[in-house]
Amino acid sequence: MAISLYDLGVKTYLQILPAVSGILEKGRLHFQENQTNLDDIVNISLYPNMAPFTFQLFSVAHHSLGAVNGLEAGEFSPPNMPSGLDYQALQNLVNEAESSLKAMDRSTIEGYEGGEVVFKMGSTSLPFVAEDFIMSFSLPNFYFHATTAYDILRKEGVPLGKMDFLGQMRMKG
Repeated sequence: MAISLYDLGVKTYLQILPAVSGILEKGRLHFQENQTNLDDIVNISLYPNMAPFTFQLFSVAHHSLGAVNGLEAGEFSPPNMPSGLDYQALQNLVNEAESSLKAMDRSTIEGYEGGEVVFKMGSTSLPFVAEDFIMSFSLPNFYFHATTAYDILRKEGVPLGKMDFLGQMRMKG
């Protein structure tokens, strides 16, 4: 059985985005119980030269919904992240990405198969075939930023486990 672009991308994003949403909710509850200001959490990084929690979650949305939008546009660029995103705004971004992806039509996404997507950053321009863009660029970035957000919450004491990250797996049914 061949696997479609929709299956590679959209279904994978829709497995992890609800998990990220759940991780964020567990984080919210943990920080409220411990009287930790949520505004302080959004600026935390794992390491001084790493982007903060805010960027990690903004990038989760950008490398899921933004990547699928890039298939249609034929172009994808680094995100222009707005300033001042608080914890609730980050939860909203993740939820909006999930809702938007759920509303996408499978046949429309599959229609992008074989199309070109160019990653542009300054003077750099990297051409991809749509499937390779999703598999070798978008998904690795998506997982990296989702994992880093998870790791920041774990570092801050949120009781999370591997099953929180995996989300609803697609099992034989």
